[in-house]
Amino acid sequence: MAVSNIEQSVITNSLVAAAHEMGTKLIRCAHSPIVREAHDCSAAIIDRDGRVVAQAELIPIQLGSITHTLKPCLDLYPPETLVEGDFFINNDPYHGGQHIQDIFLFSPIFHGGELLGYSASVVHHIDLGGGAPGLNPYAGDVHQEGIIFPPSKYNLHRDWNGGSFQRMIAANVRMPEATIGDLNAQFAANTIGAKRLQALARRYGRDGLVGAMDEMLSYSERRMRAAIAKLPDGVYSAEAAMDDDGIGDTPVVIRAQVAIRDDAIHISFDGTDGQVPTNLNNPFASTFAAAVACAKSVLTDADIPFNDGVSRVISAEAPFGSVLNPKPPAPVRARLLPSYRVFNAVMKALAQIVPEQVMAEGYDTTTPVCLSHLGPTGYNIYLEILGGGYGAGLGNDGCDGVDSPLSNCANIPIESLEMDYPFMRLERYALRPGSGGAGAQRGGLGFERSYRILADGVQFATYGDRFTSPAEGLFGAGDGAPAETHIQRGKEKIPLRSKTGRPVLKGDLLVVRTGGGGGYGPLEKRSLADTERDTVLGLDKPA
Repeated sequence: MAVSNIEQSVITNSLVAAAHEMGTKLIRCAHSPIVREAHDCSAAIIDRDGRVVAQAELIPIQLGSITHTLKPCLDLYPPETLVEGDFFINNDPYHGGQHIQDIFLFSPIFHGGELLGYSASVVHHIDLGGGAPGLNPYAGDVHQEGIIFPPSKYNLHRDWNGGSFQRMIAANVRMPEATIGDLNAQFAANTIGAKRLQALARRYGRDGLVGAMDEMLSYSERRMRAAIAKLPDGVYSAEAAMDDDGIGDTPVVIRAQVAIRDDAIHISFDGTDGQVPTNLNNPFASTFAAAVACAKSVLTDADIPFNDGVSRVISAEAPFGSVLNPKPPAPVRARLLPSYRVFNAVMKALAQIVPEQVMAEGYDTTTPVCLSHLGPTGYNIYLEILGGGYGAGLGNDGCDGVDSPLSNCANIPIESLEMDYPFMRLERYALRPGSGGAGAQRGGLGFERSYRILADGVQFATYGDRFTSPAEGLFGAGDGAPAETHIQRGKEKIPLRSKTGRPVLKGDLLVVRTGGGGGYGPLEKRSLADTERDTVLGLDKPA
């Protein structure tokens, strides 16, 4: 039974609101600060055919390819085999997942004994075992990065709440209370999604709800096709690069060819460098998600729902064995670094045809700071994702000191950090004046977080970028400042590589400085008012 236009609008907004409510529930119920405070998590509602119809506005990279993550589960366990209480789990980077730390849970939703769809949630878990607490920068294969959950089906009543599956997970991680607590938060979020979808089915009927979800996908597809149809046909090429592979000093280059034909886009990454022996490889699900997120954000309005209707219009491919589609068992923990260079390369290609709709390169780097300590009661692992400066755009400076577009995390408040992690203290948290690229619109500023180590036996690990290849300015603007990390040990300054792990000593000051974004347009076109504002606020010159 078809619904009216008014009912369609009500259902659409109800589903989007339900996805947002799921995200809120996930954050409020989470155990770990990386979820509770930094919001490194996502939630979505999926239709009966495995297509995303609504998602929370949290982490784009986690949800942009969620159908790739669910499909292997449905291939093994068809919908007709599912019963109440079943759930799917998948974090396998080589079977639809992204990296091991992102665990996806899918809960089937039934109404009157029939399948309505699925509620889905994903959380970045602090520790899933592996070769080092929280983050193993020297993993030689994916197995050293943590426990892998291939596409699998379990049941809440039989396998969780003290069941064998829950006990197996708890026995293989360093902080079982945190891991099980965050998984329980995911189940709570999925339950909220199920309740909201079932309420809509009771009000509008199953057929009315299913038809409305189909129309949500078709609406996004129509809007996306209309936007692409305005562009000139052709193939537009660009590239971006990571500083290195974590071992040598040679850049790792991502090459993109964006082909526009009629009302569709195909993005090829032919010519991209091969996979690397370190954790900088990108599972194809993440490559696809980054490419689609860039194209959608540049070419369409914000009011177009980001669902699987968009991916009907955009296709992508990357050579098997490349850094954007590696062969197993290559490690993939740092997959967001190549994902961001995918985002940058596609953005540069689109700048050739819609220059007024793009932005310059930002810091566009996830810089995880992982500090772990083994005390009398077990492990305590701090993990936080730091951002930097956004790239500038037409008519706007880049945002200062925020996470980058694909990851979108918040920083953990200092008070929360120091309560949860007594082995360290945050001594400085400040913007880096002058770190944004100069231009008609300046790039966003990077920032500094400095950690005083208060105990013996603390381990530090990170993977970053933009130490040697800062964010490029666009259309004649300047580049952003590079990032840097060092240890201040008394009077000695110990520079660190962007991708490293090592012990730190009690009394050390670990200084992490993130990079700025590139500017947009020539500096001589910057307004006097903008220049004076930066001077008054102390943002224009390094301290």
